[in-house]
Amino acid sequence: MTANSTSEVSTPPATAPNSPAAPGITPKHRRLLLVAGALLVAGLSAWGVRYWSHGRFVESTDDAYLEADQITVTSRVPGFVEAVYVRDNESVVAGQPLVKLDERDPRSRLEQALAQVDQAKASIAQSRSQIGQQQAQIAQLSAQLRASRSQADFSNEEVQRYSALVKAGAETHERYDQLRQNRDQSQAQVQRDAAALLAAQRLIGTYAAQIQQAEAQIEQYQAQARRAQVDLDATLLRASANGRVADRTVRVGEYVQSGNRLMSVVPVENVYLVANFKETQIHRMRIGQAASVAVDALGGRRIEGTIESFSPGTGAQFALIPPNNATGNFTKIVQRVPVRIELRTAEDLRRSLIPGLSVTVSVDTAGVRK
Repeated sequence: MTANSTSEVSTPPATAPNSPAAPGITPKHRRLLLVAGALLVAGLSAWGVRYWSHGRFVESTDDAYLEADQITVTSRVPGFVEAVYVRDNESVVAGQPLVKLDERDPRSRLEQALAQVDQAKASIAQSRSQIGQQQAQIAQLSAQLRASRSQADFSNEEVQRYSALVKAGAETHERYDQLRQNRDQSQAQVQRDAAALLAAQRLIGTYAAQIQQAEAQIEQYQAQARRAQVDLDATLLRASANGRVADRTVRVGEYVQSGNRLMSVVPVENVYLVANFKETQIHRMRIGQAASVAVDALGGRRIEGTIESFSPGTGAQFALIPPNNATGNFTKIVQRVPVRIELRTAEDLRRSLIPGLSVTVSVDTAGVRK
């Protein structure tokens, strides 16, 4: 290197005055992130506090359905269907006629039973009349018996008087024999009149027994008449409660047997809820606790309710074929307990709630710690 050579020093290039600044977080962005983080922490804290104080005591299930105690309409008596007064899904009130059956058979049985009652009453009147006649005859026979006894006593006294005269020779034996014959005839007359009186008196008991028999027959015929009246009234089937007609299978002109299912009446105004909670969820549940119900058919609209009762057994116990766990291979399955919940609904919602709808139920058990 020569003496004139100078050392080269590298210097950074000068920054242009209009070039962009280096990337980084500005103070404004930093403040926004801090606020968002604080809000997130506050939200999580609030959620945690709410869950710890309340949320962990709320038991929920979607295995729940609306139900109603539907009434099956059946016929008490067989017969042909004359008229059907309701249509499918029609609203009915208690006492409203539903179906009319042919009433000629029960009406004829009713008339026959009533005629038999009148016949038995006539038999009683006849027996009482005969008793009255018999009592008059008894009075007549009693008088005849007294006269016969009087005549027998007189004949016996004459025999005794003439016996002494015959012994003294003042009277003939022929006269004495005639008096003795008269005495025997008088005594026989007394026996005959006494027997006739006894027979007449016993005939009173026969007539009284006939009256008792006729009275028993009247009770029997009256029972038959009441049953025939019940059958006659049963030819007109009426609704036993307010509700809506469902599952109508009866048609005009068909013959129905006693007990045949004709239709159902669903009391939609008395719809209730059955929620099937797991057995691990019901240890804090009590009757009277508040429940919140979300109905899927109403877009999840909430309805208030109250726990009314608990089933006495799990759903498996009332199945058609209950499970038998006493087997060699066993797998524990969490059972479900049906819980009945009474709903408190407004009038406008009550018409929209029908049995079978699925819902989601939440029960607040915060008041029970054990």
